[in-house]
Amino acid sequence: MKNKVLIVCSNYYEEVSSNLIKGASEELKINNIDFEVVHAPGCFEVPFLISQNLEKYIGFIALGCVIRGETYHFNLIANECARKIMDISNFSLKPIGFGILTCENLEQAINRSDIRKKNKGREAANACIKLL
Repeated sequence: MKNKVLIVCSNYYEEVSSNLIKGASEELKINNIDFEVVHAPGCFEVPFLISQNLEKYIGFIALGCVIRGETYHFNLIANECARKIMDISNFSLKPIGFGILTCENLEQAINRSDIRKKNKGREAANACIKLL
């Protein structure tokens, strides 16, 4: 097992995901933790990529963004993604920092991922670090 953390990020909203990765990466670097980054096409695929890499890393950071639309799709993706990530963490006994934003609109997502503000990628990395 590598002594690294894996950042798994949905790059569906590139500006948001880029900011989340920057925040998480900075936090890991400050704490001298090696990491790698892989991209998922959407948030629904993030748990699969974590499961696929359980034996290779000591912890994970799940990043991405789901924006509410006009249908129930938002609820399905947000709820099932969060549930599965929690299941994986409990089953594997490995920390997974949860930084998947669930926002009403793109403006809100950009604000919550802003590197100069309370970047949720940084917060997810910090949660993972504390559990390691």
